[in-house]
Amino acid sequence: MKGHFVTIEGVEGAGKTSLIQTLEALVKGLGYACTVTREPGGIPIAEEIRQVILDPAHTEMDGRTEALLYAAARRQHMVEKILPALKAGHVVICDRFIDSSLAYQGYARGLGIEEVRRINDFAIQGTMPDQTFLLDLDPAEGLKRIAANHNREKNRLDMEQLAFHKRVYEGYRMLAEADPERIAVINAAGSPDKVAAAVYELIAGRLGTRPS
Repeated sequence: MKGHFVTIEGVEGAGKTSLIQTLEALVKGLGYACTVTREPGGIPIAEEIRQVILDPAHTEMDGRTEALLYAAARRQHMVEKILPALKAGHVVICDRFIDSSLAYQGYARGLGIEEVRRINDFAIQGTMPDQTFLLDLDPAEGLKRIAANHNREKNRLDMEQLAFHKRVYEGYRMLAEADPERIAVINAAGSPDKVAAAVYELIAGRLGTRPS
C-alpha cells in the first residue's frame, strides 16, 4: 500500500507543532502507521543544516544561500526518511515542506517563487504532498504567541520584522489560491482542539479506517 504524505504549513507561531502531536495519535487510531517529522531536520544531516540556517548568529546569510541550504536538507530528509516511510505504507506528517521555501525564500525574500521552485524540483524529484494544511493566522498574533512561549526554540527567522512575516503570509495565501485541491486553509485562531478536529476530518475523509 502506498503511504499518504501530509504537510503542515503556516507562519511562525501558527500552532503547527501542537497540531502534529495531536494528529499523530488520531491517525494511529484509524489503524495507520504514522511517521512524524519536520523540516529542516528530521534526520541527522538535515538537523545539522537546520542549526546553520536557524542560528540567530547567522544574520549575514544571503537569501540564495538560505534557499539552497533548505533544498539540500530537504533532499537528504526525503531519501532517508520520507520516501522509505511512504514506501512502507505510512502516513507521513511533516512540519513544513516545499511550500515553506516558496513562501519564505521565494516570496518574502524576493527570490521569486518559480526560481525557488526549480531549486526544489531538483531536490524532491516530483514527490509532492498528498494533502497540505495551511494554518491561517495573522502574523502579528503568531509573533505574540512566540513571545509568550518561553519553551519554544527561538531562531533567526523569529528575529525578522513583522513586515517580513506579513510577506510570508501573503506568499502562503497565493500558493493556496493557486493549488486549492492540495492546500486546505485552516483557521488557526481558534482553540488547538478545534484546529486539530478540522484537519483530522479532512485527513480521515481521504484515508478512512484502514482495512484489517
